[in-house]
Amino acid sequence: MSYSRGRGLQANVLSTFDTVVMAVAGSAPAYSLAATTAVLVGTVGLASPAALLYCAIPMLGIALAFSYLGRIDVNAGASYSWVGRTLHPFLGFISGWALVISATIFMVAGSLPAGSMTLALFDDGLADNTALSTVVGAAWFLIMLCVVLGGARLTVRAQLIMSGVELAILALFAVLAFFHTGNARAFDWSWLGFSHFDGMAGFASGALIAAFYYWGWDVTSNLSEETRNSRRTTGLAGLIGVGIVFLLFMVFTIAVNVILSAKQIEENDANVLAVLGEEIWPGWGGKLLIVAVMLSTIATLETTLIQVTRSLFAMGRDRTMPSALGRVHRRWNTPWVAIVVVGAVALVMFIASNALGSVGEILSDAISAIGLQIAVYYGLAGLAVVVAYRKMLLKSPSNFLFGGLWPLCGALFMFWVFVESLGELSSAAITIGIGGLAIGLVPMLWYWRQGSDYYRPAKLDASRAVETDYVPDEQDAHARVHEGLSTDF
Repeated sequence: MSYSRGRGLQANVLSTFDTVVMAVAGSAPAYSLAATTAVLVGTVGLASPAALLYCAIPMLGIALAFSYLGRIDVNAGASYSWVGRTLHPFLGFISGWALVISATIFMVAGSLPAGSMTLALFDDGLADNTALSTVVGAAWFLIMLCVVLGGARLTVRAQLIMSGVELAILALFAVLAFFHTGNARAFDWSWLGFSHFDGMAGFASGALIAAFYYWGWDVTSNLSEETRNSRRTTGLAGLIGVGIVFLLFMVFTIAVNVILSAKQIEENDANVLAVLGEEIWPGWGGKLLIVAVMLSTIATLETTLIQVTRSLFAMGRDRTMPSALGRVHRRWNTPWVAIVVVGAVALVMFIASNALGSVGEILSDAISAIGLQIAVYYGLAGLAVVVAYRKMLLKSPSNFLFGGLWPLCGALFMFWVFVESLGELSSAAITIGIGGLAIGLVPMLWYWRQGSDYYRPAKLDASRAVETDYVPDEQDAHARVHEGLSTDF
């Protein structure tokens, strides 16, 4: 294994189209619908479309925050760097750690459905076998690990195939659902209002689950050092990704509530999309949507691996985690040590997950726990952009709305959801969510005492940021990721 200290990730690998595909794949439309719809409907019932709608509005604010921050600081660590350079390095580390922990938990929450959906293509009975689902899911995970290790070009080519087929299947069924007859209930516009929520606590619980649906579009920011014209591209791709998955989520969540009975939804938790497909197109529908979910799950395992390994790479480079994590492979230009470490930890968690219960039970607790962690690092990014652009917010209406007010509202919404939902979640979900964040205090304090320069940051100020695009160093494009680009502290 050949590697070199001090090497950067390979610049200018991804185009705008590639980055949009990664944003959509990161949110995993088919997987999110299959894994989360039954949980969401079980929590808020017919208010599930409203939960998705009212979470999309603040989520767009967070996407705007990522877009504006990405213009002034191109960094594979994304919110880890931005929050550290605006609010406080401790908050920056916790922001990065929240992503690392949520992504690591997702390795289990995502791989189990990948395994069960693969088995369901051959025998529905096998899909309920947690041990067998874990083995098959782990095999898919290892394949994606190798793809991510092989470099950004290989990663995006695999993604184009998987997400292309997935989105084609989803688009087909979105049209077929519109013309479906013999529904369980008629659509009512009140489903998009507040009347079906059980008070503010019920709304917060629904919004926390809805946040998990959208999570993942920000993989574009973790790929910023490998993207062409990344200061413009990564933020734009994130916004487009949120818009596309919002439309898919709304269409299919409404379709589930219209076409399936409450009993069907409750009995099929992680398999609800396959049941919907069978209702819409008996015989073939269920299998096709199982294929879509399987591809979506595998695709989002890939994007999640990118997020967690790029974040750990940035932390290793800044020496806020072991410096070996910042090593880049000489041939593939990928953070190979971070990838190997994440793979090893995830495989241990696969084995441990078998003691936790059924696929449905594991998914429910993991989704809620991840939702708490998402709320933390998205919320901190929303505050960070306001601080970074504070001197420019009153210079134009667009700066005030898109770089200040909307992201701030998004941040406040995320923090409110975090606090409100604590009283509604199971003890297992809270333990996983809060406990995972608390573990991060150990490396944070250790490397702070070791004197990492990350804890003495150059403050991020949009009014002083260089407005010209960064370009690769023609002398040695691999040794330094971007000419003049401050990716280290």
